Amino acid sequence: MNTTMEPRIQYAKTSDGVSIAYTVFGSGPAVVFPSHVWGSIQLYKYRPETFGTIYEGLVSRGWSAITYDGRGCGSSDRDVDDFSLDARLRDLETVIERAAPERFALCGMVQGGPAAVVYTVRNPQRVIGLVLSNTFARGPEWYELVPVMRAFKELTSLAEDEWEFYTLSMASAIVGYSDVRAARQLAEGFRTGMTPSAYMAYREAVEQIDIRDLLPQIVVPTLVVRDKSFTVARVAEVVKRLTPLIPNARFVETDDFSSVLNEFLSEHGDESSTAPRVPSGTAVILFADIADSTALTERLGDAGFRERARELDAALRVVIREHTGTPIEGKLLGDGVLAVFTSARQAIEAALACARSGHVAGLPLHLGLHAGDVIREDDNVYGGAVNIASRISGLSAPGEVLVSETVRSLAQTSARVAFEDRGRRRLKGVGEAVRAWAVTEADR
Repeated sequence: MNTTMEPRIQYAKTSDGVSIAYTVFGSGPAVVFPSHVWGSIQLYKYRPETFGTIYEGLVSRGWSAITYDGRGCGSSDRDVDDFSLDARLRDLETVIERAAPERFALCGMVQGGPAAVVYTVRNPQRVIGLVLSNTFARGPEWYELVPVMRAFKELTSLAEDEWEFYTLSMASAIVGYSDVRAARQLAEGFRTGMTPSAYMAYREAVEQIDIRDLLPQIVVPTLVVRDKSFTVARVAEVVKRLTPLIPNARFVETDDFSSVLNEFLSEHGDESSTAPRVPSGTAVILFADIADSTALTERLGDAGFRERARELDAALRVVIREHTGTPIEGKLLGDGVLAVFTSARQAIEAALACARSGHVAGLPLHLGLHAGDVIREDDNVYGGAVNIASRISGLSAPGEVLVSETVRSLAQTSARVAFEDRGRRRLKGVGEAVRAWAVTEADR
């Protein structure tokens, strides 16, 4: 992954009607990062060398990173006045339900820590592990015990009239007064990420946080980290207070947070999925195409069909990401939706969900799955395995999912489905016949 890449922003709406901007880096088992005060996508864009290192480290090891701009900041809705912990939890829950798999890790950094704790206590069955970095359980401690934060609290009255001075001063303190360029860049992220009035409302809401009573209720593996790259003095004093209150939590001080995070995930990440992983360098390929698009175009008209197709295309890409797949950009319905997965079970579940979406939209789909080596080039994939997946999809009846013998073998013991043998089939451009299997929902 290129740490200077522009995040692909998507949107999800919370239960109270706030539009939240989120992004997903990579594919595979997920780590969810709750938003910081200024917005996590926003901070990534202005400090890719810091946050990009974390996300790149995850992606290079087969994980995905999911993060978002919280309400009132970054690319999310700005017209809000509720920054309470309950409101921020709604942001987190919305992104998780839209983008995260059934099981994932949570990483609460700084202001994202309290929301991560509350979500974990309420949903322990979904969280494989919790990482808390440079964060707190009681908001007032953040401003009382950390001298820099206390100083900026006392200077809050300056924020409205001297926003540039205030944000530059805070950014300089965070980078340790050692890098003028980085401080200016971070300050710009602060200024564009939030208005002065929103920041003051957010800070006041933070002072109401007290989740100390929830810490003993955490039952998942937990790592508490003092990341020394965050140079604000005396943060460790606040962070260390968390560990004794969390059952079996481990405390680590480090200046290489990315490595510590990946080591923790390697210990507990096997619980993220019961699906067998496909061999390294191999992908499970999903190809979907609208059935009988010519007849549909004649019935709906060109404009009507394309509008419906675009809506379904967007819905399918959401479904694919919810099952930890990676939709390939540039492949649009009419030419086909192409996606790759690292799990055969998740690919099959995604295909079935896509079939349901097509039925609801009134645009039934041909769906095919195959597994094999692919050639990755820019934002696309190529190769014989992709062609076979496309050909298999063309054999399927509208709304049916067909898979190759390779995919069936990978998923036979883990996928909660049944397979019906459709025999060996000749595929155009493929030398040997391929055995195809139809996927059906298994009795539960």
